[in-house]
Parts: sequence; C-alpha cells; structure tokens
Amino acid sequence: MYRQRNFLLVLATATAAAMPAVGQTPSATGAASTTHSATPVPNFTRVWTHPVFPWFEPPALGPGPITNLSRWPEQRPQTEGGSAALPASKVGISNYDQLVGDYKSPILQPWAAAIVKKFGEMSLAGITFPNPSNQCWPSPMPFIYKLGTIQLMQQPDRITILYGGYNNEVRRVRLNEPHPSPLTPSWYGDSVGHYEGDTLVIDTVAVKTNRKYAMIDLFGTPYTDKLHIVERYRLRDYDDVKDALERNAKENWMVNGDVWTRRRNEQFLQLHVVIEDEGVFTMPWTATLTYAPGGDSVAESVCAENRNEYYNNRESDVPQADKPDF
Repeated sequence: MYRQRNFLLVLATATAAAMPAVGQTPSATGAASTTHSATPVPNFTRVWTHPVFPWFEPPALGPGPITNLSRWPEQRPQTEGGSAALPASKVGISNYDQLVGDYKSPILQPWAAAIVKKFGEMSLAGITFPNPSNQCWPSPMPFIYKLGTIQLMQQPDRITILYGGYNNEVRRVRLNEPHPSPLTPSWYGDSVGHYEGDTLVIDTVAVKTNRKYAMIDLFGTPYTDKLHIVERYRLRDYDDVKDALERNAKENWMVNGDVWTRRRNEQFLQLHVVIEDEGVFTMPWTATLTYAPGGDSVAESVCAENRNEYYNNRESDVPQADKPDF
C-alpha cells in the first residue's frame, strides 16, 4: 500500500462570473473559429471523485472502449487486502484481478489487437503486467482517468486539473487558443479548451509516445502520435446521469461502493469523451465518466515512496535520473 499524507490545497481560482463568455473552437491542425455564448460559464471548481476500475462507462449506443473478458460474478466492496478477488466468471462485472482485454473488439486494428491479446495472456497466466500505475510512471491521456479524484480550477485563461489516487499528476489546459504548430509531444499532450454554453470542451493531441508503458487503458491498448481526444464536461442532475451509472454498475468494479445514488440530490460532473487514433483504432469510440462530489482536498500520494510490488515480490520500475536535475 502506498503511504499517503493529506494536505489542503489552497489555490486562488476565478469565479464563474469572471470567466469569459467568448471562446475559440480549436482543432488538431491549429485552426480556430470564434464562438459567442450568452450562457453563464458553469462553475466546476471543486473536488470530484470517480472510484471505478476500469474507469469508462460504456456508451448506450455505438462503439465503446475495450472491456474485460474476465468477469466477477458480483460486486463487493474493497477491503484492506485490496480487490475483491472473486473467482473468474463469464458473466458479471469486470474482474480487476485478471485484466484480459477484448482483443476481438471491432475497434482494434490487427497489430493493436495482438498487443492486447498478449497482455491478456500474461494476466491469465497470473502475471501482473507493468503499466504506468503499478510502475509509478506519469500517466498518458486517457490512462490518467485511473486517478479517480480530480480537482478542476478555473481561471480566465486556463483550466488546471489536479489528479489524485496512487499518485498526484497535473494537467494544464489553455483556454481560447489553438494548438501550436509544430507541436512538441508531452506526457499529457497539448490541451486547449473553450466553453460551449454550459459545457467545457477540451481538445488534446500530441501525447508522448516514446516513453515506457505507453498505453491508454488497463488492458495495454497502445496509442500512436495520431491519438486525438475530445472531452466535454457538464454539470448534470442525477436523473440525467442515471442511465450511465446503470451501465457503469454492470461493467465496472466500484471500489468504494455506490458513491452516486446516496448523493442523488446534488449535481454531478459528467465527462463525455471521444477518442480516435487512426494508427490503432478502426473507428472513433466514445465513453462517459460520471464524477460525484468529493471531499475538500486532493490527498497527497507519492507512488514511488514504496516501490515494493507485494504481488510480484520485486521493485517497481519507477522513473530514475542518471544525474541530478540541479
């Protein structure tokens, strides 16, 4: 288990009233068009939580994310020993103890399907294959969604997203700007955003590919330099997200149980994401993540403080520097 220390993040953020009502619609090529909206900019500034593994809620219709071929027969709450560790089944929710991606999914090109199949075979053999999470590496988009606690901080010219869970990571989104050209790939990619009425739209490209553990999900699905992600964040009432939560409960392991239903009188933050990568996928696919209101702060978590993999009895391959930075 990773040692954690809580601390209160106190950061000055702009109020919704201070947000600009004029935005630019960016594209992956760097072009931008100006749009105008009289709708007040929503206030997303708070902590939100989505404790689910894997994390995507499948869409009601159309192509969705890779799902797990290994299933648990039922949901059970998390214990101090980790996951529920139920026997594998052909029905039920995704078995977090055995991650076998659906390599026959029609969204995968053959070479990508072969990679997903290889990782699944390792899992079936009892091998926990390395990924950004268990090796304490920065998470690429959209693997970063595994960090189930987020805090959005809005300012007139940018959005900062703090992620908390097994580690702490930060994304920075520039508002009302196009992508630069040429683009330099980075850990989280280049993210630009704008408001469309009550929706925050974030466009991300140029996610770093020449890195260890370059995958977008827990099944080892690869990505290329053509990865393009469009996120749409909205505040929604319980009745508006109930269908997504029902799909979530049938597919995913809810680590802390149902954190949504007991807060049905509050608003939720729902992320609708569209992912395309013509180097990996045969078509774009969609999913949602529904976040419930969280606590007052994002807990500090330093994954590399405890490198021992209790399930492999070895040290994780944490990032290391050959020489000091300073």
